[in-house]
Amino acid sequence: MVLGDKITVEALVEGGKASGGPPIGPALGPTGVNIFQVVTKINEATQPFAGLKVPVKIIVDQDTKEFEVEVGVPPTSALILKEIGAPKGSGTPNTDFVGNLTIDQLKEIAKAKASELSALDMKAAVMTISGTCVSMGVTIEGKPAKEFQREVREGVWDEHLQEPLREE
Repeated sequence: MVLGDKITVEALVEGGKASGGPPIGPALGPTGVNIFQVVTKINEATQPFAGLKVPVKIIVDQDTKEFEVEVGVPPTSALILKEIGAPKGSGTPNTDFVGNLTIDQLKEIAKAKASELSALDMKAAVMTISGTCVSMGVTIEGKPAKEFQREVREGVWDEHLQEPLREE
């Protein structure tokens, strides 16, 4: 995609393992930018998501050969699977559970997804993430996700959900 004298390349890369090969190298080759520098920056920025596919956007200024890298966040389901160490969600999520998240793991996922959530506080974000757990067959604190959500609505987890969702 061309924006004036800037070109944007979007790709899905494995966290910390981008390379000069496809899809990045061939897309950036014609821009004249230093591909090694771009790949190094992508790998530094995506290292926290090692083992997950991460959306990245590389914006190259055609004239100056300067570039910036924007890193997206993996899907909520991928973050949950990484935390529980399961290859995939349950085919029958209401009866077969594939793993369990602690409240702290749930909050970490909520923080990672904060930029993409419409939630304004940790409680709302945790409710959103726990909704994904319902459809994946993942329990929270040893309880079915719907039961956990009911407890959150009733205020049982309020003291655990006081911290800010985003850094101020």
